[in-house]
Amino acid sequence: MSPPGLLRAGLWRSPAMSRCVLEPRPPGKRWLVAGLGNPGLPGTRHSVGMAVLGQLARRLGVAESWARDRRCAADLALAPLGDAQLVLLRPRRLMNANGRSVARAAEMFGLTAEEVYLVHDELDKPLGKLALKLGGSARGHNGVRSCISCLNSSAMPRLRVGIGRPTNPEAVQAYVLGCFSPSEQELLPLLLDRATDLLLDHIRERSQGPSAGVSP
Repeated sequence: MSPPGLLRAGLWRSPAMSRCVLEPRPPGKRWLVAGLGNPGLPGTRHSVGMAVLGQLARRLGVAESWARDRRCAADLALAPLGDAQLVLLRPRRLMNANGRSVARAAEMFGLTAEEVYLVHDELDKPLGKLALKLGGSARGHNGVRSCISCLNSSAMPRLRVGIGRPTNPEAVQAYVLGCFSPSEQELLPLLLDRATDLLLDHIRERSQGPSAGVSP
């Protein structure tokens, strides 16, 4: 039986095809929110974007409604937000290929790059610092670079979640692929809540009128 959240949102999971099937687009705006990361490594710094998506799904009451869609190689959950609809996406491809999942989902839902939010880790901001920007370069982030390449656009709004940078440049790869320390984990619940608030406030504002400005 299909998750009720997907049925209410206009997306249902076909047992025969084991994939999500789209129904007619509902009235109001629709936004795709993608949490970038590596599947199977949810507790690492590099996958903090996926952790934000998990908190967003809980806040919207669709945490039990994730369904795998083989066409875009991702887990999807749909949720209403006022008159708008959010498509939550967690790629099942590695970070360097996240863009293939995001671009395919955008195509499936008929969305432009401006209607796709990317949530990802940011080395150049300390843990706990958030920034929401509209468009721009990948700033060295391979997941964002993949999305820019596959969407053929750099216009996607991005929520950058600070994870800090190690003092030794040679330790960056091990650092981002490592798990948060116990002291860092104590900060995560509040960080995920703040990130969710920032996302929802920004999407609500854009759903009601012209695009909102860039947050500091």
